[in-house]
Amino acid sequence: MIRILIADDQSLFREALRTLLSVQNDFEVIAEACNGEEALRLAVQHHPDVVLMDLRMPVMDGITATRRLHSVLSSCRVIVLTTFDEDEDVLEALRSGAVGYLLKDVTSEKLYEAIRLASRGEYVLHPTITAKVISHIARTAKPVLNESATLVEPLSPREIEILRLVATAASNKEIADQLVIAEGTVKNHMRNILSKLGVRDRLQAVLKAKELGII
Repeated sequence: MIRILIADDQSLFREALRTLLSVQNDFEVIAEACNGEEALRLAVQHHPDVVLMDLRMPVMDGITATRRLHSVLSSCRVIVLTTFDEDEDVLEALRSGAVGYLLKDVTSEKLYEAIRLASRGEYVLHPTITAKVISHIARTAKPVLNESATLVEPLSPREIEILRLVATAASNKEIADQLVIAEGTVKNHMRNILSKLGVRDRLQAVLKAKELGII
């Protein structure tokens, strides 16, 4: 069972979100908070697995609450769920310890998937947010030009091609369509890419490849 805390200053949104999540047998909403300070207090009290955190809240904002929560309860995974996607908000939330950043127009299925992935410690980002993060890394990272010195097994040309498409936030199906290969083939390549780079998810793969100067 994944224990969830909802933090949002709009009571109607909290109620709707609780109703939406309650239809999933492996979810349990254990608490609701109307501001960051209350979210922090309830999280310390109830130890949720995942917190759905709004950004703009009174008393204490979501980024401050995420930062403090990460310092006192690092096992708790925070997904920012907001209407705001400004670059600085995104980067500050991730620097503060959030493992996810979703916009409130996300579909219910994508939200369910994100919660399950976050509970396992994986990063979950809205596609437009992924593009922002990758763009920031590309501007600020110092490439390591000799990737063979850090990778036991180098990526193949096809794997690099797929990883470049992943960096554009393309899905497996979109990659398969563009390269005219089966979606299952893309999944197999992605497993190899993650293994070779020593990472757990697509975002980490792109960031590692950027750091190594592979893409």
